[in-house]
Amino acid sequence: MASKIEAVIWDFGGVITSSPFEAFNRYEAENGLPKDFIRSVNALNGDTNAWARLERSEVTGEEFDALFAAEARALGHEVPGSHVLALLSGQIRPAVVEALKVCRKNAKVGCITNNAPIGKGAGMSSDEGKAAAVAEVLSLFHHVIESSRIGIRKPDPRIYALMCEALDVDPAKCVYLDDLGINLKPARAMGMSTIKAVSEAQLLADLKAATGFPI
Repeated sequence: MASKIEAVIWDFGGVITSSPFEAFNRYEAENGLPKDFIRSVNALNGDTNAWARLERSEVTGEEFDALFAAEARALGHEVPGSHVLALLSGQIRPAVVEALKVCRKNAKVGCITNNAPIGKGAGMSSDEGKAAAVAEVLSLFHHVIESSRIGIRKPDPRIYALMCEALDVDPAKCVYLDDLGINLKPARAMGMSTIKAVSEAQLLADLKAATGFPI
């Protein structure tokens, strides 16, 4: 298996970092909202809603604040978009970063991230220290694609094709990791091996099994 893998392509939030969904659930519990309410707002009209438009840089953070609030209100609850944006920056997982370094020694590595034009850098954090740490991790990749920079977001198949072109690899020789099943489907359809990141320990075990690398 290891000889077949030429590239490992990573999502960022929810894979390299802890999932923002964990922060969403804490916010929901603290504010008397139904569990996964924020995700339900983001899932409705998934390609045209405020969230999708923000990740393609079609609206600003300020515009998103009002648009998301209106979408949440239509579903029965008051949630300012600015509150959601403050929850996006997760914590870097050191063990996953070490696995990334192992992958880099054995194959090409790329990152495809759906992000928003907010905060400092790709990690969307307002904290300079955290932004610097994210930039350091991103420097490990041979190529990074940010939805907010190119105006295309996962699960649009074009974004995976662009990564394969940039890395000069056959999709059939790639492993792709993401914490969202909907983002794995196009990669799988192209021929990539896919891993759904449910937990840190699980994604590391599955990555070792898929690549044969000494993770």
